[in-house]
Amino acid sequence: MLLLVLAAALQPVRAETLLVLGDSLSAARGIDRDEGWVNLLRQRLASEAPGEHTVINASISGDTTAGGLERLPEALETHHPDIVLLELGGNDGLQGLPPDRMQDNLAQMIEKSQASGARVALLGILIPPNYGQAYTKAFADVFPTLASQYDVPLVPFILEGVVLNDKLMQPDRIHPNAQGQPIMLDNIWPTVASMLDEASSGDTVSASRP
Repeated sequence: MLLLVLAAALQPVRAETLLVLGDSLSAARGIDRDEGWVNLLRQRLASEAPGEHTVINASISGDTTAGGLERLPEALETHHPDIVLLELGGNDGLQGLPPDRMQDNLAQMIEKSQASGARVALLGILIPPNYGQAYTKAFADVFPTLASQYDVPLVPFILEGVVLNDKLMQPDRIHPNAQGQPIMLDNIWPTVASMLDEASSGDTVSASRP
């Protein structure tokens, strides 16, 4: 038994590549990019997660799910991520685009990512109630529906604890300031940490890569 324990302890820690595909909330719009939650994720991984993990930030301000779907194949081919964090949909909502179209775009992104051998997490967003109750609900339902359909982790609302606090938001009331970024990361971190734990324990088996 002791030999088995020692052998497990000596197993090399798997180094994961994480791809963040998002919009301005992940591109650190309006603040120094180093202050954004994606860079803070890099720092936390370095200090709290065993292994030399890599974080690729493929986020573009103003991007929609349609834009993300168009960009994703090249990102997958270039970076071969182990984990894909999808943070898109906010601009679809702000532009009043059909939620069913957003859902279809996100579904295709999940499928393409999984087909490449990556595990996927959805980083959810909500829109203000002034878009109307029916639209707001249809929009909000997209993320849990996809998470259930594809059995992927979901962060329900990455701006939880941030968006209603003026001290944590930029003057546009859409984008968090530098003080809000650590809270965003705190909302996302448990999901990322869990996915890394699953990989290191061997609970998740990725598809073979090209």
